[in-house]
Amino acid sequence: MNAETFLVLHREDNVAVALRALDAGTQIDTNGQQVQVLTPVPAGHKVAIRHIARGASVTKYQQTIGVALCDIAAGEHVHVHNVAMPERHGSGQSGHETALRAAEIDRSDTFQGFVRPDGQVGTRNYIGVIASVNCSASVCHAIADAFRGAAMEAFGNVDGVVAITHQSGCGMSASGDGIAILRRTLAGYARNPNFAAVLFVGLGCEVNQVEDLAASLRAGHDGSIRTLVIQDAGGVREAVTRGAAIVHELLEVADRAVRTTVPVARLKIGLQCGGSDGYSGITANPALGAAVDLIARNGGTAILSETPEIYGAEHLLTARAASDDVAARLLAKLRWWERYAAENGGEMNNNPSPGNKAGGITTILEKSLGAVSKAGGTVLNAVYDYAEPVSESGLVFMDTPGYDPVSATGQIAGGANLICFTTGRGSVFGSRPAPTIKIATTTHLFERMRPDMDFNSGDIVDGRLSVEEAGMQLFQFILEVASGRRTRSEENGIGDREFVPWLRGAIM
Repeated sequence: MNAETFLVLHREDNVAVALRALDAGTQIDTNGQQVQVLTPVPAGHKVAIRHIARGASVTKYQQTIGVALCDIAAGEHVHVHNVAMPERHGSGQSGHETALRAAEIDRSDTFQGFVRPDGQVGTRNYIGVIASVNCSASVCHAIADAFRGAAMEAFGNVDGVVAITHQSGCGMSASGDGIAILRRTLAGYARNPNFAAVLFVGLGCEVNQVEDLAASLRAGHDGSIRTLVIQDAGGVREAVTRGAAIVHELLEVADRAVRTTVPVARLKIGLQCGGSDGYSGITANPALGAAVDLIARNGGTAILSETPEIYGAEHLLTARAASDDVAARLLAKLRWWERYAAENGGEMNNNPSPGNKAGGITTILEKSLGAVSKAGGTVLNAVYDYAEPVSESGLVFMDTPGYDPVSATGQIAGGANLICFTTGRGSVFGSRPAPTIKIATTTHLFERMRPDMDFNSGDIVDGRLSVEEAGMQLFQFILEVASGRRTRSEENGIGDREFVPWLRGAIM
């Protein structure tokens, strides 16, 4: 059976990845040794290519992804039924233990973006209508809905009016992590360069007061931060009428913005993966990593996140941290997550979802090793708290949950003006104001969900492209999207209801 049927990622691995479903009795040839498949192996899943003794490491990517629960014969399906997490994993090493490919700025690529007064650059030009509290969410949507279709024809340089709403803002303490994270997230969206201006809408009696939010943002924004309080306006209808009038004023100013040529150093992309499968760490994530290296070489920024999904692979990041302090900060975040999961009756090892497992991912180690590959090979320059403004260039890390909408929300609040999202099972996620590029792991997925997928990395496993070639093509596609090319999620109208801040603290 030829190599197009299976893939051994490293000569020291003891498993191969099935590139198509393998029937029992199928013969595969690994380095001249014939192995007969003993049990059916679905596409994307693993098959043992030599005997693995009970308690021995199961290795993929030349890394341990689990331990054998029993003796596993060569040719057996290797998955959750016969593999478990090891008791200890991840080296916890702190910095400088491998040769690093430094993120030297040695390229001068450009894109067409909107330069803002504060020097940031937008890839889109939106007006935001942001709720301070769930009680003002309906009014925010009604204001935004007034600018659908023909109402926007007079504003050809504006991408639209987006309602940013959530389910919090009151019934919570006026101090502590919960309100601090919510305010930081909302303020981050207001500062995002893809918004030309924003209108904050509050009810009036909530804990999260709109004037408190706006006061810290107004300096240097020349009237682009406006507020509206429903109770002061006289009720819902009056607030919608007044809010629509304010947005119309903001649109007239925003429409004067034009795209100009700017360096890729002004790009700030969020890295996401969701609905991962056995191919994610082979195609889409490494291709995105190659594109990240090109962005870093241009002086741009890439934000890796989803802290629970680097668990077990953190040594690959600490080994290329810019300093011991950066490495220690990342390890401290992981220790916090271990405590947080335990306090809530969970454990980090249970992270892979049913969809992940159906796609061939067995343990969090396997998932994490694949997830880290989308960070490329450059130095890790900084570690940020959730929704904290990102100021460093190159590769950085933001502490977020693994749940994609919450994680992407934090990245956009941190300043990401574009999201790159790899998927093996088929996520339909979108985000506004930052466009989302969906990267399919296989040609089969890309063709099956073509109206939702933007880029096919399946050409790597199909043998048509190397990882580096796919990364270069993805990099060029990123520049096209940053310059205004619409993504599939934008064409589908998805992204204005995917704002999901990380909710922490007591709800009272």
